[in-house]
Amino acid sequence: MVSRRSLGPPSAYVALFLRLALGGTFLSAVSDRFGIWGPAGSPNVAWGDLGRFAAYAATLNPWAPASVVPAIVWFVTVAETCLGVAVIVGLFTRQSALASGVLLFLFALGMTVGTGVKSALNASVFSASAAAFALASLRDSRWSVDALREKPHRKVDQSQPKESVMSRTEHANMRVILEIFSLCVGSIAAVSGFA
Repeated sequence: MVSRRSLGPPSAYVALFLRLALGGTFLSAVSDRFGIWGPAGSPNVAWGDLGRFAAYAATLNPWAPASVVPAIVWFVTVAETCLGVAVIVGLFTRQSALASGVLLFLFALGMTVGTGVKSALNASVFSASAAAFALASLRDSRWSVDALREKPHRKVDQSQPKESVMSRTEHANMRVILEIFSLCVGSIAAVSGFA
């Protein structure tokens, strides 16, 4: 019988699942833009090429002049590629997850403004953003580059009291994130006519 202790804490598996799901989603979306999943019109292909994705990005960013849309397309593509790889391998996991949460939330806002809140909910972009923020709050970095980088530096000082789950700075950062999130949700409600 395998003991629970030998399997590790459940948070390690949750963090790994979140990393793989978020990173895989980013990389899948990017590969769709380059036609790796097939041409436009193929089953389960959203764009099939960068031109169609650019048209979609213009819809989600109606405020942006046409000359700015290519910059948005490339910024988002590079950001999703870098964040996808970083999250999967667990490199700067907390920072990468936080940046992913912000990017996904901005994408959800764009979908809400450009195509309506229902499309953002159907695509689970708000859920993916929340998952990224949840990953940023987890401390377990097992099975990651972060864990390999931390190993030589870990020394347990038994004389010090055990550290709380989150430091004061992390609590303050999470409060700021939650405040920004609540402001954004309020803005969405106002724009959507829910308020």
